[in-house]
Amino acid sequence: MYTEKVMDHFEHPRNVGEIENASGVGTVGNAKCGDIMRMYLDIDEDGIIRDCKFKTFGCGAAVATSSMATELVKGKNVQDALLVTNKAVMEALDGLPPVKVHCSLLAEEAIHAALWDYAGKHGIEIEGLVKPKSDIHEGEEAEEEEY
Repeated sequence: MYTEKVMDHFEHPRNVGEIENASGVGTVGNAKCGDIMRMYLDIDEDGIIRDCKFKTFGCGAAVATSSMATELVKGKNVQDALLVTNKAVMEALDGLPPVKVHCSLLAEEAIHAALWDYAGKHGIEIEGLVKPKSDIHEGEEAEEEEY
């Protein structure tokens, strides 16, 4: 069901924890499944992500996608970190079962939420960054009612 990489990142997650006085912190969730992900970024004066940590309450896939997302953004500048998509996270993990794709969306949104917090704290704009949803299923009910 899960790839070796997913299992490795679940059993041996990288970058678990918090960063005191983080440059940016983002928290997102998924009300339907109960997963909650918090991402911490330490960004230097040149906009490079020096460190990235996470705390996740959720299933194995949520832990694995959080872990992989931190690995993908560490060392990148904020603009490149913004380009880390859920698809990139899934590809880096060699795939996820269809019912767990939402976990990769959570990881992408957690990165965006932490970048949004960073931009707000520093009074800057990150090109292409839009205000992230706190719940990745926000607005779905309205969409479902249309059909």
